[in-house]
Amino acid sequence: ISSGLDAESTRKLAGGIGGVPSIRNVSAWREARAPCPSRRRPPAATPGRSVAGHAGGARARRDSTAPARPLYRHGIARSKPSEPRLSIAELRAAADRAAHIGKVRSWGRTDVGRHRKGNEDAYFRDDELRLYVVADGMGGHAAGEVASSEAVDTVHGMVKRGLSAIGDVAEPLTEARARAACRVLEGAIQAATYMVFAIAELERDKTGMGTTITAALMVGGSMVIGQVGDSRVYQIRNGQAQQVTEDHTLIAWQIKQGLISLDEARSSPHKNVITRAVGNRDYVEVDTSVIGVASGDRYLLCSDGLHGYLHDDEIPDLCTGDGEEAVERFIQTANSRGGRDNITAVLVEIGE
Repeated sequence: ISSGLDAESTRKLAGGIGGVPSIRNVSAWREARAPCPSRRRPPAATPGRSVAGHAGGARARRDSTAPARPLYRHGIARSKPSEPRLSIAELRAAADRAAHIGKVRSWGRTDVGRHRKGNEDAYFRDDELRLYVVADGMGGHAAGEVASSEAVDTVHGMVKRGLSAIGDVAEPLTEARARAACRVLEGAIQAATYMVFAIAELERDKTGMGTTITAALMVGGSMVIGQVGDSRVYQIRNGQAQQVTEDHTLIAWQIKQGLISLDEARSSPHKNVITRAVGNRDYVEVDTSVIGVASGDRYLLCSDGLHGYLHDDEIPDLCTGDGEEAVERFIQTANSRGGRDNITAVLVEIGE
């Protein structure tokens, strides 16, 4: 689901609702913002992954000694999504789900891992706003940590300002509200892209920094998802886990195009290359999708420092029971299997 915003339109939209200023005003805007209480991020950073086609020349990469990650099938998100087309039956189903879901609760944690000196991940969760975000930064000299934290803050601010276009997030979803929610979430991620890019333009030691963004906004009986990069959202329902986002990586693209097999992918030298990131340019293509939620569902948003150590069939057992304990189990599992990257997990539960 794409709103068709180009870079200039994104800047105008952001400026029109007070979200992102021009480049020359970025520093003042950053200083004036109130801190975001639900965001968690440790202070230091180390080099992250590389971005395919980055114009800056030098590429920040993951630890080259990191183990090869297992490859999984893509979820329902598409590389070039279209406008939502909701049938009468789908709208009625969404309204019914909205009427029957209980309280939405979430838990989250980020961990530096066992090999990195600092943490470039950041996350946000707000059960009242029903917004959940995970970001995995890249770029040395603390740039990755800056990119992820600024992106998370910007997405939060832009979604909060854009809620008037969506209405009450607890009300059932309609086709018009689905479009509006997708536009708000895409616009928020585009604004984060422009913000991170602008900071890198002002502070030369942060040139080339960027971050992944995976954001989920609950609206009625549905979840609207915005995706850039290789962080993921999993849906856990009836004892099964399904990935509902698509990785923007060179390996995933090659597999999708039939250029390499799964066996070839496991030994590919391009495991660490992502094809989209927030901030290495002033515009990025954002995937958005709308999925139905149901009472009893759980949704896991995580960075690749976690999903790189998991198999899909392990996720349901790990996320059972108390949510805080489940998040801790995810962190411990990744660390026990190597912990070579920063690890972030946000678990969202739809009450019955």
